[in-house]
Amino acid sequence: MEESHNLGMVIVYTGHGKGKTTAALGLALRAAGHGKRTIFLQFLKSDWDYGELKGIERLTPEVEIRPLGVGCVGILDDDKPIEEHREAARKALAMAEEIINSKKYDIVVLDEISIAVYLKLIDVDDVMRLIEIRPPETTLVVTGRNAAERVIEAADLVTEMKEIKHPFQKGIKSQKGIDY
Repeated sequence: MEESHNLGMVIVYTGHGKGKTTAALGLALRAAGHGKRTIFLQFLKSDWDYGELKGIERLTPEVEIRPLGVGCVGILDDDKPIEEHREAARKALAMAEEIINSKKYDIVVLDEISIAVYLKLIDVDDVMRLIEIRPPETTLVVTGRNAAERVIEAADLVTEMKEIKHPFQKGIKSQKGIDY
């Protein structure tokens, strides 16, 4: 098998099971071990106390994270108007395009962008445009439930997380370091 050291891919982590962002974080950890640069653009998450924000600081400068959302839409006491979420998603899209075009990063993670499309904060055409402008040496990672079929078709690798059992079903609340 021929090795392709500079061949980027489009990777999709989707499904209703836990682990999509976690899989992307694992990819970033592996890439950092080889000196590759990764940036996470979080489309829904704000600067709430997510463990990945603190953890990624330890991987600097190889890995960066930018929470660009204004909170999870419709959950965790979200009382912001939908237009505020849409505006944040549009700004995140503009930043994603700028970062992809900069060629500064080997891996660009568009965290929860699939949910942003599903919630109609942005359009699937916006995601397809990011895929189309991706330089061939850049890997683009798309995460979130309900990935659009067009995005799945355009991807080189798609992994679907399937929930079989979850602690929430037993009334166990989210755990620091496990769930956030």
